[in-house]
Amino acid sequence: MSFTPSKMLPLGTTAPKFSLPDTVSDKILDSVDLFTNKATLVIFLCNHCPYVIHINPELVRLVQDYKERGVGFIGISSNDAEKYPQDGPEMMKKHAAKEGYDFPYLYDETQEVARSYDAACTPDFFLFDENQSLVYRGRLDDSRPGNDKPLSGKDIRAALDAVLTHQPVSTVQYPSGGCNIKWKE
Repeated sequence: MSFTPSKMLPLGTTAPKFSLPDTVSDKILDSVDLFTNKATLVIFLCNHCPYVIHINPELVRLVQDYKERGVGFIGISSNDAEKYPQDGPEMMKKHAAKEGYDFPYLYDETQEVARSYDAACTPDFFLFDENQSLVYRGRLDDSRPGNDKPLSGKDIRAALDAVLTHQPVSTVQYPSGGCNIKWKE
């Protein structure tokens, strides 16, 4: 379980557009339709990463707490499913149901979306405001597998609360980290 930090895309970056298959609904979904007029959190995930498995309970709570407030959530897996079949679309659909994901879980087969977001790891979080401008990128909180710190989502919750109340998001942001995205050769 090697740790890879996120690359910290520059704040103010406009959300890259995409159109990807949703493994939950079996439809092609477009970012234009998925981003909300309040805030949208794009999360690069995968099924097998121990860092993602660790944060899943808090991720589900986060969605429950903020979706009703108009926040959009988008999960994307960009791992090479040929080498990592457990991260392929069929398994993603099963994983989303098992974990209780209440958001689209998209498959980025070409890995172009991950590259456009400069995503490096799973989980990797990108929060965009109502103008689709990046206001937060970094960790969920300081909990990691085995460090005995409780899951709270405090870093992303603080950023979401700031966006939803039209306050500035703190620029003190810590990289996320986890397993590297499994790039195709």
